[in-house]
Amino acid sequence: MKKRITSFSNNNMKYGLFACVLFFVISSFSQQKKWTLEECVNYALENNITIQQGENALLTNEQNIIAAKGNFLPGVSASAGHNIGIGTQRIDIGDSQVIVDRTSHSSSFGIGANQTVFNGFRLTNLYKQSKLNLETSQLELSRIKDDISLNVVNAYLNVLFNRENLSTAQAQYEFSDKQLQQVKSLVDAGVQPRANIYDAEATLSADAQSVTLAENNVTLSLLTLSQLLQVPFEGFNVEVINIENPSEVLLYDSVLPVLNYALENRSEIKIAEKNIENAELSTEISKSGYLPSVSLGYGFNTNAFYTNLTQNEAAFLDQLNNQKSHSFNLNVNIPIFSRFQNKTAVAKSKIQEENSKLNLDQAKLNLESNIQRAFTDAKSAFKAFDAAKKSLAAQELSFENSQERFNIGSMTSFELDQARIRLVNSQASLINAKYDFVFKTKVLDFYMGKSLTN
Repeated sequence: MKKRITSFSNNNMKYGLFACVLFFVISSFSQQKKWTLEECVNYALENNITIQQGENALLTNEQNIIAAKGNFLPGVSASAGHNIGIGTQRIDIGDSQVIVDRTSHSSSFGIGANQTVFNGFRLTNLYKQSKLNLETSQLELSRIKDDISLNVVNAYLNVLFNRENLSTAQAQYEFSDKQLQQVKSLVDAGVQPRANIYDAEATLSADAQSVTLAENNVTLSLLTLSQLLQVPFEGFNVEVINIENPSEVLLYDSVLPVLNYALENRSEIKIAEKNIENAELSTEISKSGYLPSVSLGYGFNTNAFYTNLTQNEAAFLDQLNNQKSHSFNLNVNIPIFSRFQNKTAVAKSKIQEENSKLNLDQAKLNLESNIQRAFTDAKSAFKAFDAAKKSLAAQELSFENSQERFNIGSMTSFELDQARIRLVNSQASLINAKYDFVFKTKVLDFYMGKSLTN
């Protein structure tokens, strides 16, 4: 018995140990996972709450289409009722009258159907409008997806930007640390005064602070991206994209191809055009109030009646069969005076038509303005990037010369630090200009309908 218990305990320990190892492996894998740009964009498109709400709006519009179709079908209804009457009644018995208690039961059953034959094409236009609303919602969802994709790309590039700044800050810290050791050696050799050690230590402390600030910026940019994706921040990380030296090839030679494509394909323009169609249908729907409406109706009814004062009523089913009735009706409603309701409805719909056309013109102007600005910004960003490269190259040569002069004692540590600061500023300017240029070319690709993850 003891052997069995021992064996059982050992097996449990093995299973427990295996489960713990598996848990730690999975946890380690999840923490080490690095999201690519494409994964970030796809995840946002699949899980973003605003997109899910837009998809639910599509489902609602689809139900509205079904309801609009149903308006063409006849409406059918059935009714059933039973009534009990309790009271007194005078009845003649011979030459006299007596008051007796009277209880009566009556049952009725009916079924009716009503069909709209004509109502000024109102139902037809409502059906067209429901289909148009679905198309508009699809375009709006597409616009939302585009905006979210661009926001994710921007946040992702911001992470890379801050990481590159961090690498630069760490490199500067390592350089300052080596510089401090070199200064100490020169001081010990009597080449430089001891005050230079204090200057080098102050520089090292400032660089350590810069590293801390850069690390914080990386963390904040990762937090921003994780919140945009709506995923837990703990263990969240992204894959580094190597953006070494973007070239002018990324730019477009002219703004016209971008502008022409956007005016024909961008969702905001198509939405504005659909809104014009919708307003025109609303005008036609309002005009239907001037036209007559025609409807057909059919009704079937039967009933049965009982009272305790007589014993010769027919059977229940016989009464229902004998007292059947059918009714047919044709209704024509001709509007004569609607207290200006139809007139004002049509007038307001026409005003809305004009507003919709103005909204289209405004959407085109806004799109053209945004594209022109994006094109100009991309051109300027490339010029700034090119200038930053040249400036960095010059500062690197200048700093190398300053180091040589410092090593031979012809330059003070303060002057060397000023040269180093100019180099650091040039490096930061190049990083900023590079990512600014890359993102602004992505904006142009966005307007051209190209993939943002390539």
